[in-house]
Amino acid sequence: MAVSSLFLMGLLIIVFLMFLTWLLSVKVENFGIVDATWSFSFLVQAILFFFMADGYGPRKWLLLITVGLWSVRLGYYLTKRIYAHHPQEDTRYIALREEYGSNYRFRFYIFFMLQAFSVSLLTLPFIFAFTDKTPTIHYLEYLGVVVWALALWGESIADKQLNAFKTNPINRGKTCDVGLWKYSRHPNYFFESVIWWGYYLIFLGAGNIYWGIYSPLIILFILLKVTGVPPSEAQALKSRGDEYRRYQETTSVFVPWFPKK
Repeated sequence: MAVSSLFLMGLLIIVFLMFLTWLLSVKVENFGIVDATWSFSFLVQAILFFFMADGYGPRKWLLLITVGLWSVRLGYYLTKRIYAHHPQEDTRYIALREEYGSNYRFRFYIFFMLQAFSVSLLTLPFIFAFTDKTPTIHYLEYLGVVVWALALWGESIADKQLNAFKTNPINRGKTCDVGLWKYSRHPNYFFESVIWWGYYLIFLGAGNIYWGIYSPLIILFILLKVTGVPPSEAQALKSRGDEYRRYQETTSVFVPWFPKK
């Protein structure tokens, strides 16, 4: 199947999934559900590309496994978090409600559709990788898998450490500064970014899809400037005040590094 056909088919499927998610969000009055759907959408895309693309078999399996495992892990983690906090929404969506005003349902519908387009945009380089017929796996693809695996492991550890810290009643209202969180204020976001740089190495090995660099750059921009670091920092300052300011003064914001004394 042609790349353009795969792109359009994938986009239509994700648009439909986001529409169903929007309907559910309206019913339960929790628009944070979109985060989980966004994450699982990459698995849906990978399955579609796996069965419909006519690329080299072992490469298709490599891509399906790496995208699928990342998508399922992140989606499952977010689903648990959303369910545990329901009916309370994530603070980002509470802020959006206030911004959207009385027309918030329709504005969220537009937001969900943009999320669908973002999934298709980010996965476009994957289509070219899935359709690459080169009958060998390039060393850059192996290197990309190594980077991806280390980053997925790091992100999993960061999420586990944060969850363990938050579920301990002794730490109520405190800032997590143990484990990886001692070296970065957002190690989960850092490793999420590295995962996408691992994918980019795979793109380079699979048909030299050098232009696919926009995917990890978009993820990096989103994490650093949009829905990642900024709202997390703002909420932490609002809830923990001076304690978090002291944490900011000693701890790297993104890339793990030794704390300042």
